[in-house]
Amino acid sequence: MLDHASQRYKRVVVKLSGEALQGPSPHGLDAVTLARIAKDLARAAENGHEIAVVVGGGNFFRGIKGAETGIERARADSIGMLATVMNGLALEQAIEMQGRQARCLSAVPMPSLCESFSRRAALHHLAKGRVVIAAGGTGNPFFTTDTGAVLRAAELSADAVLKATQVDGVYTADPKRDPNAKRYERLTHDEAIAQNLAVMDTAAFALARENRIPIVVFSIGEPDAIASVLAGRGRSTLVAP
Repeated sequence: MLDHASQRYKRVVVKLSGEALQGPSPHGLDAVTLARIAKDLARAAENGHEIAVVVGGGNFFRGIKGAETGIERARADSIGMLATVMNGLALEQAIEMQGRQARCLSAVPMPSLCESFSRRAALHHLAKGRVVIAAGGTGNPFFTTDTGAVLRAAELSADAVLKATQVDGVYTADPKRDPNAKRYERLTHDEAIAQNLAVMDTAAFALARENRIPIVVFSIGEPDAIASVLAGRGRSTLVAP
């Protein structure tokens, strides 16, 4: 494997949280932020990378939080899956407004709104140079969209998962709360699990470990953040075997 700075990936799954799309807004979608991220994804595709995106729904509804209000967890997660489709459709249009074709595919069938997710359909769209947005999580409750991102990466034989966060990598503690927190340059999946690093859930790390899928953790806060990571520039943390 190449060192982190010179790592190159052809096909990747980008994991975006719903909160990444709300920008400075308290909830929902921020038009400026949505356009910036769509432009970044389109540029990465223009540079020759095959881009799939798994998007969360926390800017509209988060299943685990909904369960805390009295909604049964399975039902709350179903609502959360619908929120991810809302984000997926918005992202699809935003990417197309950048001049790049995109397709939103949902793990929860809703053919009047978007295509249903299948491995064959996703690979077809990627081969055509389209950005694929995999919405609807895994289609099942009790699984996070982080796990969904690694699952899609395994299905699509992706070279890596790019985990977009609000900070530039994985730290020993929350750098926004602890000024002494140190950033890891590189970790193994086992180390991430053993240290209970909260950047992704344990199931996601375990699935990535089983399938030997690298995870690159980076900040989505800057313009061209995704394209920069794919070019081997910028600060990030590599979680790899």
